[in-house]
Amino acid sequence: MKRIASAALAGLIFGLGLIVAGMANPAKVLGFLDIGGRWDPSLALVMAGAITAALPAFAWAKRRQRSLLGETMLLPTARRADRRLIIGSLIFGMGWGLAGICPGPALVLAGSGLADGLLFLAAMLAGMALYRAWDARG
Repeated sequence: MKRIASAALAGLIFGLGLIVAGMANPAKVLGFLDIGGRWDPSLALVMAGAITAALPAFAWAKRRQRSLLGETMLLPTARRADRRLIIGSLIFGMGWGLAGICPGPALVLAGSGLADGLLFLAAMLAGMALYRAWDARG
């Protein structure tokens, strides 16, 4: 029960942060990505703040074997950018640039019943299913 409650609280805080920061607004995100036009740098400040807040938490987590809830600490171990990471990053970036939506804000938008969020969420789930099918081929 603690795990579910902590996950729900973390998701609520994350979703509220996305809304307050404007990251759930596709027009604002597209303004941030439009560096050749009317660039809106405000999301860069949001990202810098998030990174600044996360760095001490990750440094602390790296020194621990278990989380505060007693779960095994599962942090990434890969240190190199391989082909799968690069291709996935390119696909993610193209989708973000076309729609102005990424997975976190898509959940916020879908949860509020907006068609753009629901459509993006459906496309994202379809893409995940296609990847799993393709990856299972070997």
